[in-house]
Amino acid sequence: MSLRGFVSCTDQETKVYVVYLGEHNGEKTLEEIEDHHCSFLHSVKGTTSKEDVRASLVHSYKNVINGFSAVLTPQEVDMISGMEGVVSVFHSDPYEIRPHTTRSWDFVSLLEGTSLLNSREEFLQNASYGKDIIVGVMDSGVWPESLSFNDEGMEPVPKSWKGICQEGVAFNASHCNRKLIGARYYLKGYEAAVGPLNETRDFRSPRDVNGHGTHTASTVGGRRVANASAIGGFAKGTATGGAPNVRLAIYKVCWPVPDLSLAEGNACVMDDILAAFDDAIADGVHVLSISLGSLPNSTDYTENPIAIGSLHAVKKNIVVACSAGNDGPTPSTVGNVAPWVITVGASSIDRVFSSPIMLGNGMIVEGQTVTPIRRRRLHPLVYAGDVEIRGTTASNTSGTCLPGTLSRNLVRGKVVLCINNLREASMEVERAGGVAAILENQFNEIQVTPFLDPTTVVFSYSLNTLLTYIRTEKNPMATLVPGDTLIGTKPAPVMASFTSKGPNVVDPNILKPDITAPGFNILAAWSEASSPLKMPEDRRVVKYNIDSGTSMSCPHVSAVIALLKSIHPDWSSAAIRSALMTTCNSNFSQTVVKFTLAAATITNVVGRPIKNATGDDANPFEYGSGHFRPSSAVDPGLVYDATYTDYLLYLCSLNISLDSSFSCPEKVPTTSNLNYPSLAIANMRGSISTVTRVVTNVGKDISTYVLAVRSPPGYAVDIVPKILRFSKLGEKHSFNITIIRAQSSVERRNEFSFGWYTWSDEVHVVRSPIAVSSSA
Repeated sequence: MSLRGFVSCTDQETKVYVVYLGEHNGEKTLEEIEDHHCSFLHSVKGTTSKEDVRASLVHSYKNVINGFSAVLTPQEVDMISGMEGVVSVFHSDPYEIRPHTTRSWDFVSLLEGTSLLNSREEFLQNASYGKDIIVGVMDSGVWPESLSFNDEGMEPVPKSWKGICQEGVAFNASHCNRKLIGARYYLKGYEAAVGPLNETRDFRSPRDVNGHGTHTASTVGGRRVANASAIGGFAKGTATGGAPNVRLAIYKVCWPVPDLSLAEGNACVMDDILAAFDDAIADGVHVLSISLGSLPNSTDYTENPIAIGSLHAVKKNIVVACSAGNDGPTPSTVGNVAPWVITVGASSIDRVFSSPIMLGNGMIVEGQTVTPIRRRRLHPLVYAGDVEIRGTTASNTSGTCLPGTLSRNLVRGKVVLCINNLREASMEVERAGGVAAILENQFNEIQVTPFLDPTTVVFSYSLNTLLTYIRTEKNPMATLVPGDTLIGTKPAPVMASFTSKGPNVVDPNILKPDITAPGFNILAAWSEASSPLKMPEDRRVVKYNIDSGTSMSCPHVSAVIALLKSIHPDWSSAAIRSALMTTCNSNFSQTVVKFTLAAATITNVVGRPIKNATGDDANPFEYGSGHFRPSSAVDPGLVYDATYTDYLLYLCSLNISLDSSFSCPEKVPTTSNLNYPSLAIANMRGSISTVTRVVTNVGKDISTYVLAVRSPPGYAVDIVPKILRFSKLGEKHSFNITIIRAQSSVERRNEFSFGWYTWSDEVHVVRSPIAVSSSA
């Protein structure tokens, strides 16, 4: 069922809306701020009763963000929208924003190469393991007892921290420590939208009942925990966050959706999210890791709390990393596309969980699972489409093992092959008395699930092998071999099938996502109030769990941002993003010539182009600038910097204002002219388009960078000048990029072509992807 199918428990004529007013100027007291917010409500509600007005007020944002949320009718919204000082008014939809849901760090080091000058351990040491950096995690809360959050040996809490440890049900001040230095929870918007929290389903506190928030927080900054594993001992090893000594501040904004299981989704309410931003900025976080989002739309900047809140954060030089979304492989689904945030896609690592199928004729068929399986004897093997209850399926659902479709008489004691990889298929086989299930995966990477019953998943190409065996063998038999964790599988990384793809529908002239990182089958800490499947039928309790999503890749990047912040405290948010993006797939161990070629191709561990989930070469709409390489980002050579004012000018070019104190000039640059580390020109009109970029020297005092270009098919790229000479650190040079459309590109109109350009000084390679399309 779609989350949007739910109706608020409040009157349908009234909903919660956010009234965004910009930023505070510091001239009012907290009481005066709330009185000012209430004055808007007095004006539209036709009442002089302060009690009535305050009863309709949900949030009053008083720290940095100026605005409030309130229960309003559509007529009241229209009236407030026209009032002086109001930037935007939007519905706080409780169901639009949702979560985007060990070995990964070893794999990142492997992908960087073993002979890098900055190994992962050296990187961590140079950054003091992130000990003075505070990362705010906006999610479903935290399970504080996890060993990943122990503070043994950590130094006192940084004096810059101004936040609190908010107490609540099953959570008190003692649950915060020198690792978990703060925690808050936000329920006002949720309860105004959907009614009182069902306290049998979640804690009225920062404590996590879902597992998602604990997983993401420990991926960012979990301590090193030896012998951690998922249920059944899978992925056993040392669990660690990317920055083991960073301080974590938890902002719980996601809660259960009424009448749905946790596996079916959480509600992360918009006005609660904006309140969390307001607190996090004032609390003193340095980085915000946000594994939440929604499908993009044309109002994504003016009516999206993540876009609005992160702009305020970036103004305070807080770096914001966001997940790209899990709506792939459909194009134009990438979310969190504001150019002031770092948008992260998801890809695989070099680890699989092998659980083959042994057939009665001795043939072995590849399968994967993280479900504990005991070795069994051979059992009869059947295809689900042959053992269904008549009339329960149609031609397009036969064989999929949908609930209530399998015949107990025909399934009991058998292994069942289903053309479906959902957990419900495994549960249906068990309901009908089957001894094991074999499910089908349509992509070239298998997203594992800790099923309740013996189950393995096979690739589509193995499905025909199994069907042929069932059809031709007189007495087909099979058994599942217990699973095993295999390290070093190739090729890797591969883009995850679910990772949301570009182009950016809000503004296709900003290439999104920015980067990709491990987000596939990731082991991290888990809530012991949850279960591996997050379903009522699953009563298992685990300390660590495997999960997949851009929710998992985002905290990988957030951790590296924290380490970069520690090494380069004076770098801006834009400079850190640039360092991450422009150093993808560089290799310091190679010669200059090979180095330039390596930077030109987004490659996997075997030196071939990264593939997507269907086996084709991936492109920048899937991986952005490529797979991140943390140690390389420490010394990028050049960076593409941008300021808060640059972002306001960018918004001016879209005829958008998010800061009422800023006046747009009469002439504004095009959106493609934002000083971004990648280049996108969409719907190019005419045969020539020119944009400008500026790079800042952060490498060697005296250096010379030489240009290399690979033009997108159907276009020529001319960059002037072709050599950049620097004489000191901090020096800036601009260059013009001219895109020339060839006559042969007429047939490719409205289709994007991809290329790249690099600047190299024989030590650094600064690489930028290019995406271009032409209008008819």
